[in-house]
Parts: sequence; C-alpha cells; structure tokens
Amino acid sequence: LCSDISPLLKDPAAFRILIDLLEEHLRASFPKIDFIAGLDSRGFLIGPPLAQRLGIGFVLIRKKGKLPGPTESVSYALEYGKAELEIQSDAVEPGQKVVIVDDLLATGGTMCAACELMKRLKAEVLECLVIIELKLLKGSEKLKSIPFYSLLQYD
Repeated sequence: LCSDISPLLKDPAAFRILIDLLEEHLRASFPKIDFIAGLDSRGFLIGPPLAQRLGIGFVLIRKKGKLPGPTESVSYALEYGKAELEIQSDAVEPGQKVVIVDDLLATGGTMCAACELMKRLKAEVLECLVIIELKLLKGSEKLKSIPFYSLLQYD
C-alpha cells in the first residue's frame, strides 16, 4: 500500500499539494532546469504538470519500441529479467539540465538506466526525483554521485 499513488491521483487537492511540494523543492534547489524527463509510465503523470509549473518542457523515457524516430536505447536488469528503455535521440541537447522523475524508487535499475540515456545524449542530470523511496532496497545507492530526492521514504 505504501507504494500505491492511486489515492493521490484520485484526489485533486492531494495531487495539487504533491505538485506544489515538488515544485517548491526544485525551485529552491536549481536556478535553471531545461527539461523534466519522465519515466514510463507513472513519471508521465507527475512530470508534465511539474514541467508546466516550472515553465519548461517535458521529455519521455519509454519502454523499448514505443517512441517514433531515431532513439537511444539501454538495457538493464530487473529482479525478474531484463528490460530496455529508450529516449528520442533529439529529446535533449548536450549540456542541457534535466531532472528525471518517477513515482517510486525500489532497486534503482530503471532510474540508473534513465541516467545512462541522459549521459549518452550528453545532458546533465541535476537530480533524480521520486515521490516514494523504498529504502530497504537501497536503490539510491546505485545512483552514486547523481543527486537524489524522495518526498516519502519507507523502510
């Protein structure tokens, strides 16, 4: 239950407060952000309203085969197998500053893969941002030197 964001999505006041808190954090932390990048699929729910509030664009990081045009792709390990993420090759320019968002950080594999995609496009990842972190799984440790922020933490 702690990792279910459905109640937030059903309650417009709670969702607005969530976006308020994330916006406040980003405005206080970073003077310049070029893009919010959202992870497939729940990052797509958080990222666009956050990007809109900040007056910046939103880019998609999707499961393999979902994006049109040329893409960059990265494979990564899951607890139960392998997966691939993609981003359009022209989604961001070298040196642009990006915050990657998702709803949950568990083991960190998907977030690390997203960071690798940004590295390949030569973008600067300012931070990985999630609503919920499952600390027991130590996913944030895999991010190493990339700044990480979670609104809620559960052991």
